[in-house]
Amino acid sequence: MRDLRTIIKKATAYMLLTCMLFVNSIMCACGDAEPKKHVVITTGFGEDEVFKIGDAKCTLPEVMLYITNLQKQYEKVYGDEIWNTRIDGVSLEDNVKEIALARISQVKAVSLMARERGIELSEDEKKAVDKVTDIYYSSLEKNEIDAMGIKRDTVHDLYEEYAISQKLYESIIKDVNPEISDDEARTITVQHILIKTYSYDDDGARVSYDSAHKNSAKQLAQSIRERLIDGEEFESLAEEYSDADEITISFGKGEMDTAFEVAAFELSSGEISDVVETDYGYHIIKCISTFNREVTDTNKLKIVEQRKQEAFNGEYESFAASLTKKMNDRLWENVRFIPDINPEGEDFFKVFEENY
Repeated sequence: MRDLRTIIKKATAYMLLTCMLFVNSIMCACGDAEPKKHVVITTGFGEDEVFKIGDAKCTLPEVMLYITNLQKQYEKVYGDEIWNTRIDGVSLEDNVKEIALARISQVKAVSLMARERGIELSEDEKKAVDKVTDIYYSSLEKNEIDAMGIKRDTVHDLYEEYAISQKLYESIIKDVNPEISDDEARTITVQHILIKTYSYDDDGARVSYDSAHKNSAKQLAQSIRERLIDGEEFESLAEEYSDADEITISFGKGEMDTAFEVAAFELSSGEISDVVETDYGYHIIKCISTFNREVTDTNKLKIVEQRKQEAFNGEYESFAASLTKKMNDRLWENVRFIPDINPEGEDFFKVFEENY
């Protein structure tokens, strides 16, 4: 049974992955998976300015829209009681705030880069921005509009920045080669049993087992492998003993812990590995398929997206490094979620994806 902390950590990791820029195109294209804090300067700001990047600024209503949009996504799945959760000693609310800050700061930076290169929206694209603005703004409830402090112009300006940033991205990645070989994208399917070697403390921080407990975990893993070799069913033992969220997984090269991946790719179909140690614990791996056509084809698409991201990063990172970054830390620390939102409301980015 998966505990709530594990589910939330996976959800947060997913949000970090998908927060970076554009739905289905520029996700994670702007560098590190973890958002970085910028230079902290608390003077020289307007009353509602949260940060400045280059000659662009981000106001409190703008960042509140991004934060509230993420807040809705979590509450839609887990309810508002989820904000009592702490992940590795940090409140989930603070974690989500950092995700929102990373996302909006990256969009601001990329839109600056687009304008520096003379990229502008066409008349049809401007009309499309007006359309999505009206759809999203009309979906908001009055208490949300008042609490965020936004106006229609706020939504319009954010969508315009988002659209022009996407246009820059598309111009940079248009020449990326989409041809990927089967060998490069080869994906295998395995089953595995994990005997973990860590726990969580009261603050949600991960704590490694001491040597005695770790040795017990290894002995358990070895005994399970012996039972498998003697003919017991893999799935039955996995259901009984495994600490992994999933028994059966498919993956390609470069997607898993190195020790796990090396052991898995050396197996033939039906073969069971020795006990493999990773940072998570001890694994026993059974190869189900050395080539999964459906998943390999999906992986080809993923590799193409990675190449696009790499092409974009190559141009974006040097530009971003040249920008001055100033953070109004005093204002940022006082930003909090708004109460009584409607978690079923429209998603800011999904509205753009479906209507632009």
